[in-house]
Amino acid sequence: MTKKASGTRRYLALFFPFLPAERWLRTAPRPPDAPLVLAEKQRGAMRIASVGAEAVGLRVGMPLADARAQIGELAVVPHDPVLDQDWLDRLAQGCARYSPLVALDAPDGLILDIAGAEHLYGGEADLVSDVEMRLARLGMTLRHALGPTANAARALARYQTRPAPDEAQAIRRLPVAALELEAEATTALVRAGLKTIGDLASRPMANIAARFGADAAMALRRLLGDAPSPLDPRIAPPPVVTERRFAEPLGSTAHATKILAELVGEAIEELGKRGKGGRHFRATFFRSDGLARSIAIETGHPTRDVGLAMRLFAERMDSLADPLDPGFGFDMIRLAVPRLEALGATQLNLEGGAVRAANEGAAMDELADRLTTRLGRGRVRRLRPADTHIPEQAQLELPAIDAPVPLPWQAPEPGEPPTRPFHLFDPPQPIEVIAEVPDGPPHHFRWRRATHAIRRYEGPERIAAEWWRRRDNGGLTRDYYRVEDAQGRRFWLFRHGLYDEKPDPRWYIHGVFA
Repeated sequence: MTKKASGTRRYLALFFPFLPAERWLRTAPRPPDAPLVLAEKQRGAMRIASVGAEAVGLRVGMPLADARAQIGELAVVPHDPVLDQDWLDRLAQGCARYSPLVALDAPDGLILDIAGAEHLYGGEADLVSDVEMRLARLGMTLRHALGPTANAARALARYQTRPAPDEAQAIRRLPVAALELEAEATTALVRAGLKTIGDLASRPMANIAARFGADAAMALRRLLGDAPSPLDPRIAPPPVVTERRFAEPLGSTAHATKILAELVGEAIEELGKRGKGGRHFRATFFRSDGLARSIAIETGHPTRDVGLAMRLFAERMDSLADPLDPGFGFDMIRLAVPRLEALGATQLNLEGGAVRAANEGAAMDELADRLTTRLGRGRVRRLRPADTHIPEQAQLELPAIDAPVPLPWQAPEPGEPPTRPFHLFDPPQPIEVIAEVPDGPPHHFRWRRATHAIRRYEGPERIAAEWWRRRDNGGLTRDYYRVEDAQGRRFWLFRHGLYDEKPDPRWYIHGVFA
């Protein structure tokens, strides 16, 4: 452990040198009898993509045939970078217990901003020991380092070969490969006698930029802390967070749910102080073995109703394909509210004291929230009015959980029939029309091999294309007619184009009335 350098930010970098192999070993029925390598096809040949700890002397990119000639018997499995990424994401989720700022350093590393978190564990050394213990339980080989910047911690974790009295000294001992420049630039630095970061740091920055490029100078400045190296966290820190840690892990999901209800109450109390309501709640259950499981719910409107949130969490838990498993127990539960919105004041009923619903559709909104939570965000949808007079674009099909569009539906005048049909055809279906005059109303039309004699009609209702469509592609004007045939069936027809826009406009049926 190197001595702590001065600075307000502290970063912990985690490097998993054998992540693909150790991820595969977690699900393997039994350990292989030979050194393990993961291979994939590259440039027309099978090459090594990753190796296990026992595959000494083999390197990534080596042809598989050469590896077998060097070692002999090998246990070869296909390389699956998607599963590796999923496993790294699960490790990041588990490391969120130490800091809300966890960044993926794909494909085999994580970086944590632990500033202010070390006091929960008695210091940085104890925090790092806890990380090592939990990752060892998961069977992960770990190399780690602390640093005053994210780039410095990452370079120390991946390139440090021996400890140094302090972090500044350790950074200067790193090879220039820690800058992770292109191969040509790294070779040029070594040939110039600049083999370590200290050798490079002793030269004027302007000379480095002039000789080896601006990228080399910027990488050096970031490593030394002279330029910012921002962290891109996996999940942005939410505005409201409540959590509970347990000295003895909880072995019961029911007990964990009761604690979650208490955390929801604490979060909603904080929301009340801010005058806000929650639209998105995320509960994370941290297991004592180092893994974590997150469960998220959404609401269609901001809420401060504990009962509603817990009903949605119950729906979500009941619909999980992989049930929430405490394993050896949950030692921490965290509730985050990442999405807040303004929530107006509510009124109490005079006779009881219960909160009166803010709108008449509150029951329908709650039903939509519960169905969305159980079935999935894209499975429950609502039609929202859109600000356009083009009929097929006048409504949008959006997830019901999304906030409603503040536009009213167009309603007919009292006592008048509806101006729009119950069913629209998408796209409109072509028909053959007979009219007395070319631009007059239809008298007969033929649709689906049947002829309809029109007895009544209303129209035309002229709808022009948007001005930008007329400018770009010559959008045509539509003349709509509501018609009724001899059998009393009502249709919505339109002529696509005026005779001064098109010599032979076509007719279409756009919908049928109930």
